[in-house]
Amino acid sequence: MMNSPFQLNGKKILVTGASSGIGRSVAVFLSEMGAELILTARREQQLKESISLLKGGIHSYVVADLLKEEDRNQLINSLSAVDGVVFSAGKIEPFPVKFLSKEKLDSVMDLNFSSTVLLAASLLRSKKINDHASMVFISSFGAHHTYKGGAAYAASKLGVEAFAQVIAQEHGASGIRCNCVAPAMVKTEVYEETERQISAEKLNDHIQKYPLGVGYPEDVAHAISFLLSPASRWITGQTLFLDGGLSLGL
Repeated sequence: MMNSPFQLNGKKILVTGASSGIGRSVAVFLSEMGAELILTARREQQLKESISLLKGGIHSYVVADLLKEEDRNQLINSLSAVDGVVFSAGKIEPFPVKFLSKEKLDSVMDLNFSSTVLLAASLLRSKKINDHASMVFISSFGAHHTYKGGAAYAASKLGVEAFAQVIAQEHGASGIRCNCVAPAMVKTEVYEETERQISAEKLNDHIQKYPLGVGYPEDVAHAISFLLSPASRWITGQTLFLDGGLSLGL
């Protein structure tokens, strides 16, 4: 019986930001698809909880604050070459443009863009990305359909998308693919925080704009698994929008 091109059996995959939310869901689903996972995040207890949820295989984790160069280097030195990377670490900090300061801008850009870009560059430079590997960055629907208070966040995610396209161009000859996913509203801790910050009526009005309803972390995980798998071998330099049809009404 022929192996499915959607399976990840024997693939070694690094997932950043794997201690909660989308990153954790991605890790769990990739393990179900047969991958061997290396998880990284800042919080060791949550990483241990993520590891406990994984299926089969030999999985591991490395505690690292990707904002710190020494932690990034420690992570890279601990790795053998991988077949895939999911860059899931990130943060949302909304503030109006007129209240932007260097400190606030740096707090978003350093994690969402700079540390992510520097980790990817170091992995490639250290030859820790196998030929024919796949790299997937998590961008955001909000980077293309902006919202009040989202200037720094949108800029950081658009920067990541441009960076991913350049990786695709520079490393395509080695068969290395690089893509992004851009989710709209997903039911994670951020969603729960939004529920607390705005009225139920306002939130419900927004949810009604999604023909398929808001997403779940598993929806993002499934798309990322596809982009990591041999089934997507002819896709690179692209951004896959995951919006439940929201953009149809915009």
